[in-house]
Amino acid sequence: MRRVQVRFLPAELTVEVEPGTPLLEAAYAAGIELHQGCGGQGTCRRCRVAIRSSAPEKAVSGPLWPEGGLTWTLACQARVKKSLTVEVPAAPAPERWEEAVVGEGEQAWILLEAAEEVSTELAPVCFSLSLTLPPPGQEDNADDRRRLLRVLGEQLGGAKIELPLRTMQLLPNLLRENRWQVQGVLCRTPGGYEVAALRPLRNSYHLYGLAVDIGTTTVAAELVNLGSGRVCAARGAYNRQIKYGDDVISRIIYAGEHVEGLEELQGAVIETINRLVAELTAQERIAASDIRAVVYAGNTTMAHLLLGVPPAYLRCEPYTPAFTVPPPVRAGEIGLRVHPRAWVYGIPGVSSYLGGDVVAGVLSTGLDRESPLTLLLDIGTNGEMVLGHQEWLLGCACSAGPAFEGSGVTCGVRAVPGAIEKVEWDPVEREVRVFTIGQQPPVGLCGSGLISALAQLRRAGIVDRTGKFTAGQGGRRLRQREGEWEFVLVEAAQTATGQDVVLTQADIQNLLRAKGAIFAGLRTLLHAVSLDVGQIERFWIAGGFGRYLDLEESIALGLLPPLPGQCFRYVGNTSLKGARRVLLQRHLLEEAVELAERITYLELSLGNTFMEEFISALFIPHTNLELFQRGEGAA
Repeated sequence: MRRVQVRFLPAELTVEVEPGTPLLEAAYAAGIELHQGCGGQGTCRRCRVAIRSSAPEKAVSGPLWPEGGLTWTLACQARVKKSLTVEVPAAPAPERWEEAVVGEGEQAWILLEAAEEVSTELAPVCFSLSLTLPPPGQEDNADDRRRLLRVLGEQLGGAKIELPLRTMQLLPNLLRENRWQVQGVLCRTPGGYEVAALRPLRNSYHLYGLAVDIGTTTVAAELVNLGSGRVCAARGAYNRQIKYGDDVISRIIYAGEHVEGLEELQGAVIETINRLVAELTAQERIAASDIRAVVYAGNTTMAHLLLGVPPAYLRCEPYTPAFTVPPPVRAGEIGLRVHPRAWVYGIPGVSSYLGGDVVAGVLSTGLDRESPLTLLLDIGTNGEMVLGHQEWLLGCACSAGPAFEGSGVTCGVRAVPGAIEKVEWDPVEREVRVFTIGQQPPVGLCGSGLISALAQLRRAGIVDRTGKFTAGQGGRRLRQREGEWEFVLVEAAQTATGQDVVLTQADIQNLLRAKGAIFAGLRTLLHAVSLDVGQIERFWIAGGFGRYLDLEESIALGLLPPLPGQCFRYVGNTSLKGARRVLLQRHLLEEAVELAERITYLELSLGNTFMEEFISALFIPHTNLELFQRGEGAA
């Protein structure tokens, strides 16, 4: 069959495909990422593109509609019929997004923190030892293997040590050529240690490790020098699984309903990590094979998908995962392009919806070893939280949806340069001002901007306590389009996309459901241990979303409780920090398992007050206004 060409603008990329190929697949073949949140169901409309060819109805089959002088379609629903030209709407460049996630300020903070950790203890999962073996003689004619293991056993306290065949093959000549003085590269294994390599002692070598945070939306990685503990470089990227759905449930469904769905999802996250590895190693000018250990943290679904384990039963009662402690694997087994025999360790999780990312967060903050009552909240697609101190730990997870990460919102974007992060209402001029990340022209609303916009509109009386627009209060900016009310935050002429940035009635309801789920989860946790919000001494907010969060507006909206300002602290990407700690302190591999077992998981769908609390939290700030009365010193 004759192939047809699809030309993508403005990137000027052209691919050849078979007639009948989904337009979305053609875009991916051209290297163009069209992010979507519905798994290709055609409901989120985020993969819309303009057909520039004449007679669009002859070029593609699928939905077509006119807008702004162009003919639009959904790439996930349209199929290519003949050669055509497609224009992709402007979107922030991935590399700019990476700067926003792990930019210079954050990277400097990471380097400083790593140096502090090194000063207390450095015992990485992969390390080198200088070894001097007594040469054999008449009184000591033990074989080379036994001689080596004896010396290693003395240095490692009698731990079990394995000597792989490849190392064994090099052993006889290497020992004698180097006068029985060699350098051994030791890697932590599930049962003890492995002699990963033997090298001449006179040469200088560097060992590297990789710490990875596998988020539902984003993946972040750090390249760590295991000899010094220094973070050499850090990078971030979208999780390429996004094209199969915004949330874990969508991806679990995709894995189960498509013949090769699980393999596709595993391949997508592996490719994401491999691209980060390529960028990190190129930056440091090292070989990927110099990375001899990997530690990752992620929610339970991400861990299953990384290892290619079916996740179907995570969403079915009684919500039983295949594992909560990820089995260590060799990098080559799953296709990670580091040293193929490098061990890949996952931070253990607690349950189907309270994963290793939260355990890594507790591990990195140390709240399990301190006395103040602390709540650690990681806000993302899921709202995961742990409440407690050194005596006890209680955790839960609630499905907040993707609104906080800019998805499922009409003009939603992630925290990229140009994303609106703050909104101000001028009561005199009755106008709005917006502030964007990086002071770039507006491209849309990120999660913190969404919260700020709603808080300001509520304060101005444009939105009532139920989240409904108040007719006649928004001036020319409040309008109806296709039967739905929306508020224009930025007009098209002032945006980078050439389209209005709006906040719709549906967007507000999505946000109220998301904030309601978070606050209801918090209240349910407290109710389970008969405590009051006011007894929380420290409230720690983790994740990229928290960096731009305005506490006052979040409290006014009912997302966060009205605690004194000094209680709140942004603690960064604790999932990545926890993975790095395990990479640099090998005893934490076992401690992480014990920590996960200490956390009692509260299932919010069974026998508690969550649904009642959720319904009460769907107002601004809450149906019970007494919960949000400010005390002295409140934020």
